[in-house]
Formats: sequence, structure tokens, C-alpha cells
Amino acid sequence: MTTERGTSAQPLRLAVIDTDSGFLQVLDKRLERLGWEHRTLASAVPVETIVAMRLSALVVDLGILGPGAWDYLDRVCSELPGLGVVVCTGQSTVAQRVRALRLGADDWLAKPCHPEELIARVEAVVRRRRRSDAREERGAVAAGELQIRGDRFQAFVDGESVDLTRREFELIELLAGSEGRVLEREEIYQRVWGYAMARGDRSVDVFVRKLRQKLERSSPDWRYIHTHFGVGYRFAAEPVDGSEPARREAEAALAEPAEGPAPSTVRFAEIDGSETLAAELRALTS
Repeated sequence: MTTERGTSAQPLRLAVIDTDSGFLQVLDKRLERLGWEHRTLASAVPVETIVAMRLSALVVDLGILGPGAWDYLDRVCSELPGLGVVVCTGQSTVAQRVRALRLGADDWLAKPCHPEELIARVEAVVRRRRRSDAREERGAVAAGELQIRGDRFQAFVDGESVDLTRREFELIELLAGSEGRVLEREEIYQRVWGYAMARGDRSVDVFVRKLRQKLERSSPDWRYIHTHFGVGYRFAAEPVDGSEPARREAEAALAEPAEGPAPSTVRFAEIDGSETLAAELRALTS
């Protein structure tokens, strides 16, 4: 089965509540070519039925649901918080769109629209949902003085929040979660921006520079993002030379006991060249 483009290896399951035959005919053909599992519904179905479908996303035309449309949307979003919901309906007011989003819908698309745009919006909604689920599973990442909290979309230094934009946070979260691996610029762009990087695009470098500046202001004794020229970037918390963390590491290394035989024994044996002298020295020190 063809899997969801740019989202994950898991197949996408979609239900569409709509009666626009012309639009649905074009959409169905497109979804069939993609290989997505999908089902078209002519009216609202019980929430229990939607649960049983194990959907990734739901597309709904509120215009066909009548007076109970808002209550139905509220019920679906409240009882299925993990479900991506896209409203695709006729012309609307700002108040209507705001109401739907506040009830829990993830996106709103006005008809007439191109099926390809609807598909792209569904992909984006599911991608955001799965990223959020992955963040909750991973928990916090601690490195140096930095703590990265995916569940709160924030990074902290000594309890103080680092002022990061959403894109900057997604960037550091990706790098920190790669376990020291060097990520190529193209891979970073694909996973953070969500599509292929155009030739000559310097967005990754620009965002890394801004992110570094903010981290250096908040945690000046540590360096977190390292450049591999011509390749990409790597995340590792390393103390800055001359900083207090670097001095502590150096002192700890000097305090570690040396391994192997006592230096004096080896040294005397080598200088004298006498096995007897070496044996006597070992007996005295044992």
C-alpha cells in the first residue's frame, strides 16, 4: 500500500463526510492513486462508528449537517482528541471559521477548492499530530545546561525559557533527538519544513545561526550545535574552552588514578637493565 507522503511509514486512513458528487469523484480518484484507505459518508455518523474506523483524519462539510453541525463537530473533537479534523465547506464568515477552530478543528478550507490542496492540508494535520504524539513519548531531553521539553514546545536553561520560535524549536528538537549523528542540510529541511529543499536555499543555515545566538546568550559556557562543513550539523553539549564546566572536566580527568604498573618500577628496570633490581623494587613496594 502506498503510504502517506512525507508523514510516516504508517498508512493514512481518511473518512469524508460530504455529498458534493463532482468534488468527491475527483477526490476519490486521487486518493485511490495514492493508495490511501478512505471512505465517503453522506451524513453524520455516531462518534462510536468513527472510533471503530481507526481514522487518521476526518474531512467534514458542515453545510450538509444542518442545525446540528456545530454540536456534532464539538462532539467529535472532544471525544476524539487524537483525530485530525479538516472542515471543507462552502463560503463562510470569520466568526464561523474561528468557532470551528476553537471547537477543535485543525484546519478550514473553503469550497470550491482543488482536491490536491485538501490532500496536502490533511497530510499537514496528520504530520503535526504524529509529531506531537512522538514528543509526548520521548519526554524531556537534557544536555549541558539545556532541557528540551517537546510536550511544551520549549527549551529551558536553569528553569528559564529560551525564547525560540516554533521553527527554531523544531530544529533543535530534531538535532537533539539524533543522538550525535550529523544531519545533512537536505534532511533537516525535509523533516522540519516538510518538503524538499530547493537548490541554493539557505534557510537551514539562517535558522541554525539564529538558534545558536539564542543558545549562546542563555547558556554561554556551552556549545550545542556543531557545523560539519559541506555536510550539515550535529548536536552535542560541549563546554567552551576556559569556562567553569571545562575546568571541572579537566580537574576530574587529572584526579583519575593512572592504570597499569607503578611508573617507578618500570623506569628503574629500564634504566638499570637488571632484572634482579626490578624484582627487589617490586618486593619493597608490595
